[in-house]
Amino acid sequence: MERIEVSASPRKILGKKVRFLRRQGITPATVYGHGIDSTPVEIPTGVLKRLLARAGMTNLINLMIDGEAPRMVVVRAVQKDPLTGEPLHADFYQVRMEEKLRLSVPVTLSGQAPAVKELGGILYQSVDSLEVECLPGNMPHSIEVDVSGLTEIDQAIHVRDLRPGQGIVIVDSPDQMIVQIGRGAEEEPVAPPPEVKLEEPRVKPGEAPVKPPEA
Repeated sequence: MERIEVSASPRKILGKKVRFLRRQGITPATVYGHGIDSTPVEIPTGVLKRLLARAGMTNLINLMIDGEAPRMVVVRAVQKDPLTGEPLHADFYQVRMEEKLRLSVPVTLSGQAPAVKELGGILYQSVDSLEVECLPGNMPHSIEVDVSGLTEIDQAIHVRDLRPGQGIVIVDSPDQMIVQIGRGAEEEPVAPPPEVKLEEPRVKPGEAPVKPPEA
């Protein structure tokens, strides 16, 4: 797994006053973990955004806090502004390399499904992430699902079909479907409009036929 380094500073501004930090381009954050005290820190917003784009929620990060030994962390949660998408707060979880970690890992698809190309099927993806448990050093950046073996309509790949690697356990149910080939939309023939027959006006015996009005 890729190791990434980032620097942060101890944070003295707490509570609602952190809005002043955000106005200065700084995002408040918290470092916590099993058996350690929570530590408030701050990190430049631009640095945090680049970190999130590179590390996501699974890569190990060497967090350098001023005057402290490096801490091995992962991004646990990010609170974002619902309108702008800018980060408002980040949580870093300090891991222990000898203790297993459980994280949600994104699913990535690889290969081409013959059933799509040759039979006109549609590839449906049921989930975009899976929960994984393993030692921090073995945590995958993503779970790759190869769809090149899908050759028939209705064929599917489930969690039980995956081989994530030694020491990696997928916590989700083995019966959880990940992808499936569905039938493509078939165009139904359009029926021609019914033929309308105009009936001649019926004339009773002794009545004169009705003539249409002259234009």
